Amino acid sequence: MREIRELSREDLKKKLRELEIELIKLRTKVKSGGAIKNPGAIRQIRKDIARIKMVLCERK
Repeated sequence: MREIRELSREDLKKKLRELEIELIKLRTKVKSGGAIKNPGAIRQIRKDIARIKMVLCERK
């Protein structure tokens, strides 16, 4: 969480976009019947997205 708070607003937005794209890719892979190496990855990415959104809202 400390690392997220230290990032600038622009870096947070960039990181948020990257995580959203990665989440879409993982969800697509699962829906198509593929198995992902780390099943907990989707949950971790969702939590990271929520943390970044929280920090962005705090800075408004």
